[in-house]
Amino acid sequence: MPTEADLNLLLALNALLSEGSVAKAAERLALSESAMSRALTRLREATADPLLVRAGRAMVLTPHALGLRDRVRELVQESRAVLQPAGVDLDPGTLRNLFTIRANDGFIEAFAHRLVARAAREAPGVRLRFAPKPDKDVRPLREGLLDLDIGVLGEAGPEVRVQALFRDRFIAVVRDGHPLLDEPAITAERYAAWGHVVTSRHGRSAGPVDDALAAMGLARNAAVVVPSFNTALSVAAATDLVALIPASYFEHLRERGSLRAFPLPMPTAAITVSQMWHPRLDRDPAHRWLRSVVLEICRPEEQGRLAREPDPAA
Repeated sequence: MPTEADLNLLLALNALLSEGSVAKAAERLALSESAMSRALTRLREATADPLLVRAGRAMVLTPHALGLRDRVRELVQESRAVLQPAGVDLDPGTLRNLFTIRANDGFIEAFAHRLVARAAREAPGVRLRFAPKPDKDVRPLREGLLDLDIGVLGEAGPEVRVQALFRDRFIAVVRDGHPLLDEPAITAERYAAWGHVVTSRHGRSAGPVDDALAAMGLARNAAVVVPSFNTALSVAAATDLVALIPASYFEHLRERGSLRAFPLPMPTAAITVSQMWHPRLDRDPAHRWLRSVVLEICRPEEQGRLAREPDPAA
């Protein structure tokens, strides 16, 4: 059985059970793979279970490891909360956390550099990992694979905490010199008459804009479907196709080149971008610091109602 000092192995066990990989667990804890392999060996001896076993080219958790995963995660979170001094403000400079944030490419392009710069200034020991957002599945939050999920609220589940960051809208983007810009009034009819490049992670060519056009008896031609906003802009810059892009993405774009944006000529609903997290992280001081920083970089100038809303965990 492990000695009292070996309770540090809980951190390694939590990383291994969460990541399902020695390499990823090592990255999460800023250890070498050999050090994590040694920790896994000790954990196997302590639990009398292999914990991770080979399945083809990947590793999978044993039934015993699956049974331990949630319990170990809760123990680690509780231990961090217990070891945080009561009534003492967190010093971000002491943090040594790896935070995993899931967001789409629009948010990452607009805000990631600001979050990285802020973390480097306040908490140089913090590491940030941005994960792709192929869907809105809430399971990675529940399983501890994500610290924050940022985007438009989906089927998050009743337990997931949600805090609005900012409201966004979609705009149209075309190349400089596009014929649509020849006349001051860009009507819905003129907008719909051109070919369009549509962004969709799942290859869908229709969305709310098409519903708005249909209500006016119009339809657009989705000539190209691409998986990212950056690709959509590249296509629009080189062709006469019209791209549909979040305003926040375009406003923060550092290299606009010869692109020109204009409001959509038909009414469409605004969207609210939020940060979401699992309630077990509500009181974690490090996580609360992360949430506060994300909130501030997303709406630094906003002093209205949303900015005054408290963190739901406060």
